[in-house]
Amino acid sequence: MSKFNELINGDQPVLVDFHATWCGPCHTMAPILEELKSEIGSKARIIKVDIDKNQAAAHKYNVRGVPTFILFKQGKQVWRQSGAIPKHMLEQAINQSA
Repeated sequence: MSKFNELINGDQPVLVDFHATWCGPCHTMAPILEELKSEIGSKARIIKVDIDKNQAAAHKYNVRGVPTFILFKQGKQVWRQSGAIPKHMLEQAINQSA
């Protein structure tokens, strides 16, 4: 958890994808996130957190369904959305916090 906290407390916005290996919509979002990652460059980081392997993080941020996306800036949640969503919505959230 300390590496996670270190990441989300930085100056750079961090989009966290809380996902699970058994989740269909999570698999749908994977290529979209890869595409977004290459487009935004250093504007923000995108990290994936498997809720089955990191139950403490999922519990701490009250993740009830997957995928759940939470955008952090300097340790604070600035945006949150659950479910498969279009890339432009993720991009918009990142651009507003960058």
